Formats: sequence, C-alpha cells, structure tokens
Amino acid sequence: MNMNFVDLIIKKRDKKSLSSEEINYFVKCASDRNFPDYQISAMLMAIYLNGLNDKETSDLTMAMANSGKILDLSEISGIKVDKHSTGGVADTTTLVLAPLVASCGLPVVKMSGRGLGHTGGTVDKLESIPGFNTEVSEKNAIDLVKKQKIVIMSQSEDLAPADKRFYAMRDVTGTVESIPLIASSIMSKKIAAGCDAIVLDVKCGNGSFMKDFSSAEKLAQTMVEIGKNVNKKVIAVITDMSEPLGKHIGNSLEVMEAIEILKGNTNGRLKEVSLEIGSLMLILGNISKTVEEARALLEKNIKNKKGLEKLRELIISQKGDPKIIDDYSLFPKCKFKKELISEFSGYISDMDTYNIGKAACETGAGRKTKTDKIDYSAGIILKFSLGDKINKGDVLAEIYSSSEERLENAWNILKNCIKISENPPKPQKTILKIIGEIKK
Repeated sequence: MNMNFVDLIIKKRDKKSLSSEEINYFVKCASDRNFPDYQISAMLMAIYLNGLNDKETSDLTMAMANSGKILDLSEISGIKVDKHSTGGVADTTTLVLAPLVASCGLPVVKMSGRGLGHTGGTVDKLESIPGFNTEVSEKNAIDLVKKQKIVIMSQSEDLAPADKRFYAMRDVTGTVESIPLIASSIMSKKIAAGCDAIVLDVKCGNGSFMKDFSSAEKLAQTMVEIGKNVNKKVIAVITDMSEPLGKHIGNSLEVMEAIEILKGNTNGRLKEVSLEIGSLMLILGNISKTVEEARALLEKNIKNKKGLEKLRELIISQKGDPKIIDDYSLFPKCKFKKELISEFSGYISDMDTYNIGKAACETGAGRKTKTDKIDYSAGIILKFSLGDKINKGDVLAEIYSSSEERLENAWNILKNCIKISENPPKPQKTILKIIGEIKK
C-alpha cells in the first residue's frame, strides 16, 4: 500500500481517523532518522489539536512498541506484572514494593530509567549503592528472575525507539500535553518490556506532570483502555503529589528510607502507596485474590523481614554492597549540611512540591541536562508533613550537598516552598482513585 505522508497529516488535520496501516506508516517514518523532522512535527501537532480515538491510540501504542525489540519473558513462569509511575518527588515506591512483592512469589522484571529535572530515577537511586550494577543483559536478567524472582535494570536502548524521537520532538514543538501521546509513550515501553499486566501510578498535584485530578483521571482511563484493547490487564491508581511522597529526597537518602520501611521502622505516605500498588500487582499476578489478602501478605513480609532479605538478595546479585542495609555510613557522604528553620509557629498548610524537587536537584541530587553527573549523597530530608503542627525554631528540613554554593542555592529555593498558617489544611487522601477491574 503506497502512502503519502502529507495525506496523513491532512487527514488528521481535518479531524479524521487514521487506519491501523496509516498509524504503522507514521511510526515507521518516525523510526527513520532520515525522515524530515518538520513532517513528524506537523503530525504531532495535528494529533495534539485533534486527538486520537481509542483504536488509534492503541494502534499507535503497539506500533511504537513494535518499532524495536520486545523483551521475551516466556522462560519465566508465572504472570509478569510491571508497574509505572508518571513521576513525582521522593517517589521511592519501586525500591519498597519490588523486593516486597518478589518475596511473595511474584516475578519482578523491572526496567527503570534515570532522573531528569525535579523527579528522581530508580536507576540513579540504586547506583548510589556502592558497586550496584544496573546494566544487565536480557539473558542475565531472565536467569536472575528464574533464580530469585527479581531484577531491576536500566532501560534497554532498543526499547520502543520510535518513542524516543517523538519524545524529543514533542518537547520542542509544544505538543507535550497530549493525553494520547503521553499514554502511548508510557504504554509502548511497558508492553515492549514484556509484561503480562501493568499497575500504573498516575500522580496528581503540584509536584507532578498532571496538576489537576481531571487530567490525571483522563490519562489513567486512556491507559487502562489501551490495555483492554491490546489484551493486557491494566489497573491505574491516582495518587496525590501535593507534597513529596516520602520524607527523603535524593538518591542514597531515598534508598535509606526504603530500607527503613522494609525494616518495619517507618510508616507514612510512601509505605501506603507502595502497599496499594504492591497489592494490586499481587492480584494481577494471581498471588492473592483480594486487596485485603494481598495487603496482609505484604505487611507480613515486612514484619518477618522477607521483603528486606529479598532486597539484600537483589543487591548481592547485582554486585552491590549488601552491608549498606545495616550500615548507612557506607553510602557516599556529603561535605556540607544546612538546616531550614521555621520562623513561625502554626501548621504546614501548603507545599510547593515541584520546587522542593527543584531544590533537591540543585543540591546535586538530580540532573538539569542528561549529561550532568549525579551527587549520590546530596538531597533533602523533610522533618514534617503537610498538616503537621510546628513551633518557631523547629527544623523543617536538612539540606545536604558537596558544594557550598549549591547548598545555598537549594536553601534559597526551599525556604519559599513550605507555607505555614494559623489553621491546618483540609486533610488530603493519598490514594485518590483506582481505575480498572479488580477481582473480588
């Protein structure tokens, strides 16, 4: 079938639906580095302005997934369940729930990325563990999961390569905020990673990409619908990101907080979301029948330390130093520390979560460009949560950096991020909504 790309642009410009063949042709052209950027840009803008229907979105997702290699996990017995977060601040759920659900017998093959901007990346966090290797081959990954039920690895370069071009071009053409393009980007990579089922954590609030609930709900529903259309079980959880999910922001700091949860020493929002997503993963993986049964199993494996021991097993198998679990002094150390002191008494009534993430990035804990080097020891530890009562002189946060200049810059950002008022704010749920079918 001969096609003219301009005809496809005109068709979408005029609000008409594209056929599966036309979508495949669009993705094939985008995968060709010699194909002109301006035509891809025109199509992306037409999609941004006029949208895609459910079938078009599903077709685009599968075409992008098939533009590169699809991981074959058939050697691993059991249902392979993946999870994905749309990104937030102090979102350390993977480090908590991956070893925890693996300790319950669910195979976990987790491909993760690095951080950029105000959100952190799981790979960076793991690489703060001395010696930890995230560069794992497909064969080695399968062998590790067959042996111990878990591997966490860097995302393969040949995974959904068409998405990489779309992603780069959307950023410079004003077409980022498109639900079909965001949904197909996320889902194509998850499907290419070889999973059978997916639990999605869609963040909502000032520290996330989706600032309001209606946008987060629409994105979640679109991705669940894609799953139905391509025969994948998908459940989406909409979670609040109006404050950082955990108290620790920064690579080694977040690993420590995850360890403390697995030791049973820490509760709070990070644990709550980890248990919710982990429970849904166990249900999709046929390990548990109900959320209550799944949650009880996860809580049990925190109490009996099976989740913690699975983390130790993961660290050893990927060449990291397991002694960090019991001795945090083995993590990289920062030269400088500064406290943010409250100038008022009252209640923490609002947090500018996005800029808290930017402050952590400024310490050296994150990247402003892809080539920036990470300072694994840098970051911020928050001492209070939204709604907490505080007194004048209380320490609101501790800031760590290996550069005095960066420490000062981060402090200057952070001091404007925490609002203190006479009255407490209205309580905010952490789990806002679950979308998708859960077996009863």
